Amino acid sequence: MRLAFLLTDQMLAASCLLPVEMWQAAAGTASGRQRQPLKLEVVLLSANDQPVTTQAGVALTPTHSLAQAGVFEVVYLPALWRNPRPVLARSRALVPWLVAQHTAGATIAAVGTGCCFLAEAGLLDGQAATTHWHYFDQFARSYPEVKLKRQFFITQAGRLYCAGSVNALADVTVHLIEQFFGRAVASHVERNFSHEIRRPYDRYRYLEGDELQHADEVILDLQWRMQRDLGLPLRMPALAAEFGLSPRTLERRFRLATGSAPLTWLQDLRIRTAKELLEATNLSIKEIAFRVGYQDQGHFARLFSRLLMVGPAEYRRTVRAKVFSLRDPSTATMPPL
Repeated sequence: MRLAFLLTDQMLAASCLLPVEMWQAAAGTASGRQRQPLKLEVVLLSANDQPVTTQAGVALTPTHSLAQAGVFEVVYLPALWRNPRPVLARSRALVPWLVAQHTAGATIAAVGTGCCFLAEAGLLDGQAATTHWHYFDQFARSYPEVKLKRQFFITQAGRLYCAGSVNALADVTVHLIEQFFGRAVASHVERNFSHEIRRPYDRYRYLEGDELQHADEVILDLQWRMQRDLGLPLRMPALAAEFGLSPRTLERRFRLATGSAPLTWLQDLRIRTAKELLEATNLSIKEIAFRVGYQDQGHFARLFSRLLMVGPAEYRRTVRAKVFSLRDPSTATMPPL
């Protein structure tokens, strides 16, 4: 698997180095758990093939030339400090290169004013996008054909991702890691890189045509029914009959609408809800299992561990340790190094 990180003057180093380290951690985790893990190649590129100086004063050097770099699975575009227009003017060579990468099937993730590169290439015309909040008005004036979503930190338009901040880009990276390495590896990376409890990616990104925005009204009603009665025993044959479908038709239409089997979608929903309850409540694991539809606490714990590579009790300890609480300064002590 090949990842490309575009380098430009005036960029925020964290918008490149943070996702690089997250992907490397994912590859290292996967290599110890998968029989044939993906091999990861990280490539650094710049518009003129020259080293760049970042806003932090750290110099970054390309590892390949832009013309001979080849095709990538994922391409990252960095955040730019202050007015992006001068950098965009000096980096015109990136525009046809980005179009070619997208045409060849690459996923492209941009952050902050780096989203302007996608807009300059015309890839966001008619598509949803976001950028750094300070440049909303300038972005809207410069790219009137783009559907700017000011209220969202993340937008997804097919294989194009826009993030409003480096923190949001970290959430996009976790989401992409899950696509390539699976949920267990992505959860492991998220727990080790996120120093606060994050909301699920799909709760605060804008995506046209997501799992609850498709056109099959019967399947939408079925999904809302699953969400509403998550803690009840839900049997697919009974649900199919309730909605006037045969089990086979239910399976086919659900897959067409959501890209997932109904039981898989329901299991994902239950595990996501369980994670939220572990993070935000003091309910016992047995109570949480019951609330999300599992009568057998042992079965729930085994399923949670298999999918996330950590048991529910350990997961709760991990995320709770990331929450800061107010203390009396007079009694506070420095933690051991």
